[in-house]
Amino acid sequence: MSEKMTLYFKQGSSDKVYKASIEEVGSNQFLVNFAYGRRGATLKTGTKTQTPVDYASAKKIYDKLLKSKTEKGYTPGEEGSQYVHTDADNRDTGIQCQLLNVVEEPEQFINDKAWWAQEKYDGKRMLIQKKADTVIAINRKGIEVGAPDTILERANQLEQTVLLDGEAVGEKLFVFDLLEINDTDIRGNAYKKRLTQLEELGLNDSIIVVETAKTKLKKQQLYDRLKAADAEGIVFKKHSASYTAGRPNSGGNQLKFKFYATASVIVTAKNAKRSVAVAVMEGENKVPVGNVTIPPNKDIPTVNSIVEVRYLYAYKGGNLYQPIYLGVRDDMGLEECFISQLKYKPEG
Repeated sequence: MSEKMTLYFKQGSSDKVYKASIEEVGSNQFLVNFAYGRRGATLKTGTKTQTPVDYASAKKIYDKLLKSKTEKGYTPGEEGSQYVHTDADNRDTGIQCQLLNVVEEPEQFINDKAWWAQEKYDGKRMLIQKKADTVIAINRKGIEVGAPDTILERANQLEQTVLLDGEAVGEKLFVFDLLEINDTDIRGNAYKKRLTQLEELGLNDSIIVVETAKTKLKKQQLYDRLKAADAEGIVFKKHSASYTAGRPNSGGNQLKFKFYATASVIVTAKNAKRSVAVAVMEGENKVPVGNVTIPPNKDIPTVNSIVEVRYLYAYKGGNLYQPIYLGVRDDMGLEECFISQLKYKPEG
């Protein structure tokens, strides 16, 4: 008795998708789940039923949900990728990923043969865990989340059990590390060994192993190509190092260099004309850092949500200069929003 519907909204530069479903979870017990976002992107997921209900109740909630969306201009269209819901959006898996510190100068890592380089993708961190009969997606906070079925189905095709680490961009996952294989934890192995095992999995299509530059020439060529393409940045990894969860206080064996500055900030107010006020944390206080305009093809974020912005530089004691809205970061906490992350305009 399960049902599902995909609705689309396209107007001007706005191209959004909304997916709703009634899913059976027991004998005459059902959940009404949903997913939404820009078409082709990794969708945000949620549920209208915190606990299972009978079918009549679920159908009533489902119909009301679809009616509210069609009244806003959403219409049924050609079926896109099926929505795969995980009913544990707030379930902590206990799996933590390695987080990277920023470096200001890339030259020493390009020249040093102990370091390899990869593109820093502009998406959302995602780990994929495939066990004997299940595949789940995990965000950078260790929480089980929804993911495009193209990614989950490709992972399910693997003969081995695995734990992959990567960056989700739209319907694809760009994988750069292998943490477990055949129920064996290999985090303690050197990165070059983990990468070899990752490459031997034969991943393609919706799960892609990232390109790795290993020589000085290849690293310089990758750096030049990414910078010319206005990519987010480049990552340097010490190929002899093990995988260590969390972020070191300084340095580390995996580092990132950004071609432009970004910041995670907190929405403090909605302004007129599609603009929001934003702030960063200093101790326990919120420090205003100006306003950012929300593009017409993106939803206006709610107050107290964390969003990512791109900017040229910050003024000491002032605002971000030329901020550009990138999107909501529901995989981050307040610890990512401190004032120490800001890049200031050089004095003089």
